[in-house]
Amino acid sequence: RRGVEIATRGNPSMSTIAAGRPGRETGVRLARRARGKARARTKDGRPGRAFATRAGEGMRAYKPTSPGQRGRITTSREGLHRGRPHKALTVGLRKTGGRNARGRITVWHRGGGAKRLYRMIDFKRDLTGARGVIRRLEYDPNRTARIALVDYEGGLGTRYVLAPHGARAGDELESGAESDIKIGNALPLKNIPLQTTIHNIELVPGRGGQMCRSAGSAATLVKKGDDGYCVVRLPSGEQRLVLEGCMATIGMLSNRGHQNRNIGKAGANRWRGIRPTTRGVAMNPIDHPHGGGEGRTSGGRPSVTPWGVHTKGKRTRNNKRTDRFRVSRRPRNRKKYNDNR
Repeated sequence: RRGVEIATRGNPSMSTIAAGRPGRETGVRLARRARGKARARTKDGRPGRAFATRAGEGMRAYKPTSPGQRGRITTSREGLHRGRPHKALTVGLRKTGGRNARGRITVWHRGGGAKRLYRMIDFKRDLTGARGVIRRLEYDPNRTARIALVDYEGGLGTRYVLAPHGARAGDELESGAESDIKIGNALPLKNIPLQTTIHNIELVPGRGGQMCRSAGSAATLVKKGDDGYCVVRLPSGEQRLVLEGCMATIGMLSNRGHQNRNIGKAGANRWRGIRPTTRGVAMNPIDHPHGGGEGRTSGGRPSVTPWGVHTKGKRTRNNKRTDRFRVSRRPRNRKKYNDNR
């Protein structure tokens, strides 16, 4: 009855229907419809069937209004720009579907997904001495970290940069050897103090950052040598030599909660252009070493790729040219390494 009163309050036509011949069942149906309309907006005001609650810093947990929403956890986009990207810094992105120039599939599980615009990111940070102000933070579908649109003084234009953790609109950024040791500033490694957290690290001076560019990643500057090289500890635990003239950005990258998200349903990966993966044990012997057998089998051998290479623990690194730059390999037991740090 209370639901009927709520649904019919201030609406004479609904009151008549609820009190008329159809009876209480019609009034309950109308009340449910009214509650459904009230739920039809998410917490931030955008249309949607489910509305989210807080699930830790930077995360959103959705209410189970459908099987796909049950257990779904995504990273929050509060404070991000909701409009289109800066047009001058975007370029069309063509999909390959995992095919090479001959039309043959060279990368499996690619295809479909939403159309994207590529945002041209300034990985070089080569505007030395120019002061920039963050205009806004944006979501980038081409990477896991957030990006920042920066306006530079002196008519030097606007650029996209990787947004560090804690960056806000209005913050100032700078590049060059004389820049302050401040989050978001880019300096050569020789001008950065030891034990500083850094990201977007160059491997060749002037080429642009190549390491530590994904969400929440950061490296640590461990040592400076007299031979022109610095030792950097990467997120994997590996320690590597990098030229002291290479640029790096201070701080950790944004969107730290990316690794804790739960997509909720298989369709969410299809939105991202990721196609399903067929298990080897579900194939025929001609297609996979795990295939075949009577009934359901477990493969009968240690896990391997379709070409017979072990998939669990086998080292696949094969680059002798860069072996001399590795000071120490990553620890085999990652959990023990984290506890000892």
